[in-house]
Amino acid sequence: MKMTEHNHHDMASETDMMSATHNHHMADMPMTNDMPQHHMHMSDDPGMANMDMTDMKRRFWWSFGLMVPIIIITPFMGLSLPFTLTFPGSHWVTAVLSALLYFIGSKPFFDGAKSEIKSKKPAMMSLVSMGLLVTFWYSIYALIANQFVHGPHIMDFFWEFATLTVIMLLGHRIEMAATMKAGDATDKLRALLPNIAHVRHGDMIMDMPLHTLKPDMIVQVLAGEAFPADGIVITGHSQVDESLMTGESKLIDKSENSLVVGGTINGNGSLDLRLTEVGSHSFVGQLQNALSTSQDKKSRVETIADRVASYLFWLALIFALIALIVWTSLRGLSTAINIAVTVLVIACPHALGLAVPLVVQRTKSVAAAQGILIKNRKALTAASHLKFALMDKTGTLTTGKFSVNRIVTYGLDETQAVAIMSALDSQSTHPLAQSITAYSRQIKAPQLQADNVTNIPGYGVSGMINNAHYLLVSDRFLSEKNISFTPLHDDGSLSYLLKHDQVVAAISQGDTIRDTASEFVKHLVQQGITPVLVTGDNMKTAQDVAEQLGITDVYAQVSPQEKIGLVTKYQKLGDVMMIGDGINDAPALAQANLSIAIGAGTQVAQAAADAVLIANQLPKIIDFLQLIKHAHTKQIQNLWWGAGYNIIAIPLAAGVLAPIGLMLNPMIGAIVMSLSTIIVALNAMTLKA
Repeated sequence: MKMTEHNHHDMASETDMMSATHNHHMADMPMTNDMPQHHMHMSDDPGMANMDMTDMKRRFWWSFGLMVPIIIITPFMGLSLPFTLTFPGSHWVTAVLSALLYFIGSKPFFDGAKSEIKSKKPAMMSLVSMGLLVTFWYSIYALIANQFVHGPHIMDFFWEFATLTVIMLLGHRIEMAATMKAGDATDKLRALLPNIAHVRHGDMIMDMPLHTLKPDMIVQVLAGEAFPADGIVITGHSQVDESLMTGESKLIDKSENSLVVGGTINGNGSLDLRLTEVGSHSFVGQLQNALSTSQDKKSRVETIADRVASYLFWLALIFALIALIVWTSLRGLSTAINIAVTVLVIACPHALGLAVPLVVQRTKSVAAAQGILIKNRKALTAASHLKFALMDKTGTLTTGKFSVNRIVTYGLDETQAVAIMSALDSQSTHPLAQSITAYSRQIKAPQLQADNVTNIPGYGVSGMINNAHYLLVSDRFLSEKNISFTPLHDDGSLSYLLKHDQVVAAISQGDTIRDTASEFVKHLVQQGITPVLVTGDNMKTAQDVAEQLGITDVYAQVSPQEKIGLVTKYQKLGDVMMIGDGINDAPALAQANLSIAIGAGTQVAQAAADAVLIANQLPKIIDFLQLIKHAHTKQIQNLWWGAGYNIIAIPLAAGVLAPIGLMLNPMIGAIVMSLSTIIVALNAMTLKA
């Protein structure tokens, strides 16, 4: 078995990774921060990034409303259709409606084209913008020439302009709806920190905003509050919930000289700490930087549709220029312009604009029925070449919830011991306490009443049961009070039950492996994907879980920054899928080729991932991989249908075969273009689970 153990480089791990056992109880308190409500924004399309869904919806419906009368009163490629309704001055009405449509519907594409041209990578937005510019302005020219210049009639393209605008807006609206992110991961990281900090100035305490904090300031953190920055405890004693940062659900003792991390939750004691790192230098700040860098790298990955659009853009532009030059020398400028414009009009990507969005929307719908929420359209191209699956342990392969592993008694019946522990813990909402009370109900232990129950800060709880004094405490309490006991050597959290200062029982509690984890790992191996366990927990615990699941590649005590490094390392060998649920997994999720967050995990992880597993069954991920493989195939098929027409039609429209008398009629080209759009839509709808 391949075992690798890392030393943390951040302060989140120094204390918790050195101890195999942890203290038992702290005062009842909320276990997580309140998170902000989700907000929505576009994921990665140039030109769409600054446009929200409401604005896109408004532009689409206004454009649709303008398109309807345009296609009714305007001939199609010069041909009056059965529903075409013309009247005196109808061409001027068409021009006015088209001008309104031009200014309402074209802006998103022009903005995107500017971004693509600026980056010297013309793609879909440039192709669409070229089509809109040519069809609209040439139509305006044709209208004026037909009205005021005596000569042959010049065909306009108002019909094609209107349908192209609306179809492309529809495609991008579908794509926005299908790939909307459930909030920004860096925003949710910021939400972990409090708005103010209680800063000591001599004997006085002043509330100050976080941006004013500086290293060496003394800050007081009360029970239940989040730490505002990284620091060292100088006075006080408490237990801290670091699960959001480390991914592990154990509670960590903090006292003088202990390191604490901003964003983690203080327990029942008040702590004074000296700040060591604030702002971008703190653990949360470094996590934000790592997450932003990973997401930015991933957002720049070029999609297949963009590449196809880029090829078509240059193909149409080059053939149009060649046609203009050649036909000018053969037939004159007027004929050459008509042919060049026809080439650019035929290049309009009606079908191509819907090829991917329709597949994305259909895949999203099918995946939702399987219990997977797709948030990033790039997930649909990532499953074909996966070689490695990096997985977090706690909350991913395990439930993230405590259960009773073992009970040892010394002169006391086990059922009676559980009943006493449950009575002491009956009023607590802490996960360890709830684990004991649940186990008590499971074995049907007698229900006892505890009186005068008192929390012992940082150690445990005490109370009176049947006129006897009991304590349920950590081994550190026993050591400090010089109480003799036989220590357990189990993994997990250990607690000891005392009666009148005499140890009568001990209990070991730990995380449990998900029922579906073993089946999931087997399926991964069958698919040729190597499972890799990556956890912030200690090596002994990681090794035990890996052996039970048949995982040979194991990395323990890994920091969030090291997780990114591992993803990058494996990406050099093949595509990587990352599965996790914690804040510490977020940067690695953003870095991976395909990332899936566990639905019961943190919002930061969900915001950073490509997809979220809502169903509580890991094998659903295997079904999802099969689905997106089929979806990728559908995308390729649709791109061939959408672009194949253009690849053939553009040279024909330019007159490549004119010497043998074959030249594409614009009307025939438009009809074939419409048919390819219908085929693309029908093909997308045939995608099944």
